[in-house]
Amino acid sequence: MAEYKVNKTVKEINERIRKGKAVVVNAEEMVAIVRKEGKVKAAREIDVVTTGTFSPMCSSGLLFNIGQQPPVMKVSKLWLNNVPCYSGIAAVDAYLGATEPSEDDPLNKVHPGRFAYGGGHVMEDLLRGKAVHLRAEAYGTDCYPRKNLDKDVTLADLPNAVMLNPRNCYQNYNAAVNLTSRTIYTYMGPLKANSSNVNFATAGQLSPLFNDPFYRTIGMGTRIFLGGGIGYVIGEGTQHVQKPKRNERGLPENPSGTLMLKGDFKKMNPRYVRGQSLVGYGASLAVGVGIPIPILNEEMAWFTGVSDADITMPVKDYGYDYPNGIPRELTRASFEELRSGEVTVNGKKTSTVPVTSYSMSLEVADTLKEWIEKGEFLLTEKVEDIPSF
Repeated sequence: MAEYKVNKTVKEINERIRKGKAVVVNAEEMVAIVRKEGKVKAAREIDVVTTGTFSPMCSSGLLFNIGQQPPVMKVSKLWLNNVPCYSGIAAVDAYLGATEPSEDDPLNKVHPGRFAYGGGHVMEDLLRGKAVHLRAEAYGTDCYPRKNLDKDVTLADLPNAVMLNPRNCYQNYNAAVNLTSRTIYTYMGPLKANSSNVNFATAGQLSPLFNDPFYRTIGMGTRIFLGGGIGYVIGEGTQHVQKPKRNERGLPENPSGTLMLKGDFKKMNPRYVRGQSLVGYGASLAVGVGIPIPILNEEMAWFTGVSDADITMPVKDYGYDYPNGIPRELTRASFEELRSGEVTVNGKKTSTVPVTSYSMSLEVADTLKEWIEKGEFLLTEKVEDIPSF
C-alpha cells in the first residue's frame, strides 16, 4: 500500500462541498498548479479536478418505453422518424442507436453511405421538444392483440427514456491520415488524398481518462456530467483494453480504455447532445461527458497535472492500413503538436483537424465545476473497479 503525505476521502471532500469550502479547478487549470506548486502542495490545496470531452461518440443510444394504449401490443418492429429501433426487449421497450440511418434519407438514396439523418438526430430532436413520428408493427397475440401503431410523440410522451452508451470516452485514440490518391470518408471525418490532413480526437489534457489513467477514482457508480444532466459510469465499455502499452507517465500509447455510461435522458440538455452527419460514413451523436476527479493524494494530483505535451497519439493510415487491419504506426504526435495546427507525416508538413471540440470540452468541465462549487453535485465512490492491469 502506497504511503502518501496527503490523504483525503471522498466523504471528507463531499463535506467540504456541502459547506461551500471545496476548492475545485478544471483539468486545464490543474496543469499550471502542479507545475508551479508540485504534486504534494497541489494535493493539499485542491479537492476536485473536473474533466470534460465533447466529441462524436458513435456507441451511444436511447433505451426507451413507449407505454401502452388499448388495445395493448407487443412491438416487433419500431421506427422513430423512419429510423429503425431494436424492439426485441419487451412489449413496448426499444433501443435507438445513434448511428442507425433513416430508411428514407434522401441523401442516402442519391449518395449511398452519405447519411444526413439518423438516430443521433432523433435523440436531439426529442430533447429539443420536437414531435417525432412513431410507427410500430406487431404480429399480435391473445394478450397483445394490437398489430399497428402510428402517431407523433414527444419526449414527454415516453414514460421512460434512458441514455445508455456502450462505449464512450476513449482513453487515447488514433490520429488519421490518408496515403491513397483519392479523398476517403471515415468516422474520423473526410481525409484528403496524399496525406493532406491529419484528423484527431479526444480532448487531450481535459479528457477524463487521461486524468485518471489507472482508474483510481473512476469505476462503476461514479457520478458524472452526461449530456448536460447527471449520469453514472456503469462499468468498462465495449472494446476496453485492460492492459495497454503505457509510457513512463502511465498514459496509454494507443486506443485503450472505454466507459459504459447511463443517464436520465429527460433531464439532459440538447446543447450537449447533438446529432451529427459524418459525410460518407453515416450518422453519429456528439455527447458531452464530464467526470470529477477527487484529489485524494499527491498521486491523483500528479495524474491530473497531465498536459497536452505529455500525451502522444499514433498517426495511422486510414486509406489502406486501417481498413485492411494493418496496425502500422507512421509516426507519433503529441496532442500539443496536433492542436498547433500542423504536424509532419512522412517528411511532409500536414494540417491537423480536430474531431473533438476543445472549447465545448472546456465548457463541460467548467459547468461541472460550477455545479460542484454551488453544492449541486456531490461525488460518489466507485463500487467496483474498472480493470487496468
